[in-house]
Amino acid sequence: MDDTFARFGFPGEPGTDDFWAAAGPPASVPAGDGWATLFLWRGSPASVGFESWSEPVPMRRWGETDCWYAEVAMPARLRVTYQFLTDDAARADPFNPAGAGGDRSIAATPDAPAQPHWPPVGADDVLPLPRTRLRWTSGRLGGRRTVRVHPVGGGGPTVLLLDGDDWLYLHPAMTAFDAAVSCGEMPAVTLVFLPARDREAEFGCRPELWAAIRDELLPLVAGSGVHADLDRLVVAGQSLGGLSAMYAALEFPDLVSGVACQSASFWWTPEAMDQADPMGGPVGGAVAARLRRRPDLSGLRVAFDVGEHERRMLPHCELVETLAEQAGATVRVSRSASGHDRAGWRHALLRDVAWVLARGEG
Repeated sequence: MDDTFARFGFPGEPGTDDFWAAAGPPASVPAGDGWATLFLWRGSPASVGFESWSEPVPMRRWGETDCWYAEVAMPARLRVTYQFLTDDAARADPFNPAGAGGDRSIAATPDAPAQPHWPPVGADDVLPLPRTRLRWTSGRLGGRRTVRVHPVGGGGPTVLLLDGDDWLYLHPAMTAFDAAVSCGEMPAVTLVFLPARDREAEFGCRPELWAAIRDELLPLVAGSGVHADLDRLVVAGQSLGGLSAMYAALEFPDLVSGVACQSASFWWTPEAMDQADPMGGPVGGAVAARLRRRPDLSGLRVAFDVGEHERRMLPHCELVETLAEQAGATVRVSRSASGHDRAGWRHALLRDVAWVLARGEG
C-alpha cells in the first residue's frame, strides 16, 4: 500500500473494513515546522472546509474505492473547526467525536494545548439547556429574543455571554463552567446567554444595545428568581462581540466591571464594513481612538486573547491592549492556538472570566 496512509498508522488497504475500522479523528505526523494532517471521508466527492483558517481543500479519491482523503499542511499549535463539503450539504466528520453543532467537527494538532472541561460533543448529541428562560421583548431594540440564565455553583457575579446561542447549541459552555466551578478554578457565577439578532448592527459600538441591556434585560434577570450579582457584571464576547464588550466598558463604566474578549474586532470603524478590506483602516479602529482620549479605566479588569494565527488581527489587538493598560485598566494578554475560531476561544473564555473575577490578583 502507498505510504500515504501507512505513515498515519492506518492498517490494510484503503476502503476495506479493516481500514475503516481504524478511522478516527484527523491524524497528524510531524512535517517541517508543523504537521501533516490526514482527513478522511467515506462516500461521495467532498472537500474539507475550515473556519477562517484556510480556503477549502479538495479531497482525492483512492482508486475506485469509497475512500476520499486530503493531506493538509498545518502549522504548529492549531485547533480548528472544519466540515466536509459535498455537492448537497455540509457535514460533520462521522469518525470524530469532537463536534460543534450538527454539521461541524473540531481538529487539533498534537501540540495544541488541552481544553479541560469541554466534553466532546457528537453531531447527534443534544446539549443541556438552562432551566431558566426569559422572554425579552425590547422597546429599545425591537423584536423578541429568548435569554437563558444558568446559576453555576448557586450563582454569583453575572457573566453575560454575547452570541449566547453559539455557547448553548454549538459549544457546551454551561457544562464547561459547571466543571470549572466544581474544580475550584473559578468562583460561582450566573451565566446569561444573550443571543444576537443582527450581529453587525448590534455589536458595532451601538449604545442602544447596552442601554437596553441595562434598562430592560438586567431587570428581567433580577426578577427571574435566579441568584445573580448584577453589581459585578463581566461581559464576554468574541469577534464583533469582543468589540462590543470593550465598547460597553468604555461607554457604560457603571455597568461593566470586567471584560473577557477573544479575537475582538478592533479594526472596526463606522465605515469599515463598507470597505473592500475592512481590516485595512486605522490600526485599533474606533476603540483605539476612544482610548487615546485616556478615559480612567483604573477600576476595570480586561482579559484580551487573540488567535496566534490571526496575523492581520494582531496589530489592531496589540494597540488596544497597550492603550487600555495605559488608561489604567488591569490587563491580561494571551494568544490562543487557533485562528478566528470559536473552537480556539473556548479555553480562553473560561480562563479569562476566572481571571477577571479574581480581584486582587495581577
